[in-house]
Amino acid sequence: MEKFIPFEKLSKKKQREQNAKRRGSWYGLNPVTRKPENSKAYDRRKARKWSDDSMTVPFVIFSGRVSSEFHSGIRFERLS
Repeated sequence: MEKFIPFEKLSKKKQREQNAKRRGSWYGLNPVTRKPENSKAYDRRKARKWSDDSMTVPFVIFSGRVSSEFHSGIRFERLS
């Protein structure tokens, strides 16, 4: 039978071992408290994503005749 040694007098390594034995498992659950992000706050990452997006196309206004030979099935009307 091992001699009883108070927890405070154990070495740090032995204290860590005993603490690990006492702790239970969360079985994959993360116990950290979370809160939703403030939707009204400015987010730099979101702004950067928008400017880096390669799918953004500038708005273009055609100011001349548009030929329908390239756009079959689309009818263009003159607004004058």
